[in-house]
Amino acid sequence: MKKYLQIINIRTFQVLLICLGTSFLVIHYEIKYNFDLTVISIAIIFPLVFTIRAAFRRREKALEHLSRFKSSLQTVNNCFQRCKKLPDTQKEVAKARLLQISDSLMDYVTHKVDNQGALKSSLDAIPAFIMENKEGLGSSEAFKVYRFFKEVYSSVENTVAIYTHRTPISLRAYCQIFIYFFPIIYTPALLHRLDNNSPDWVVYSLSTITGFILISLFNVQDQMEHPFDQQGLDDIRLEQFRFPV
Repeated sequence: MKKYLQIINIRTFQVLLICLGTSFLVIHYEIKYNFDLTVISIAIIFPLVFTIRAAFRRREKALEHLSRFKSSLQTVNNCFQRCKKLPDTQKEVAKARLLQISDSLMDYVTHKVDNQGALKSSLDAIPAFIMENKEGLGSSEAFKVYRFFKEVYSSVENTVAIYTHRTPISLRAYCQIFIYFFPIIYTPALLHRLDNNSPDWVVYSLSTITGFILISLFNVQDQMEHPFDQQGLDDIRLEQFRFPV
């Protein structure tokens, strides 16, 4: 139940207070005007849906690159393990270094470390290992490892790029500002459209429900904006992409 309530935060209560306060003032002073509410859909709904779709695409791309990351690490490990001339002790060293790459990436995208230093060092350790054991690996096997390890580099860089660069910040800020201004624009138009005999609670209810829906959608988008932090319902289950499982 706790996870389902994560879309409710301080922004939710701020919008609800604005809705209630605006409804009180509009009813008390009988402020009303005729306003085309389709403008609201253009100003808020369209950009909000756009940012939600963009955040969802980022999540799907992250899943794709993490899957390639895990499979590439496993392939590189298989290349090391099947090399007959490579001592068993060195095979374990290679596996430990691949495990360090996996742990470093997971630590970075979950905010456990603030920079990419450990991640880059763990990536550089594999080419160094190949140079140290080039006689045991042989030129053909070393070439295969380099080729597959290129996929590891590519998937890591793409995952880090998704983690670092988010959906347009200016558009998200624009949506949030308009959601806060929404009750001020919407409530007088709502009162104008309602029958004069409608009870006051109808205005309060419709204003707060609409405001709650909009800010909840914004909060959903904000949760999807951070698919690695393991706090939202739709976050990526990073443990499934660790090497080895």
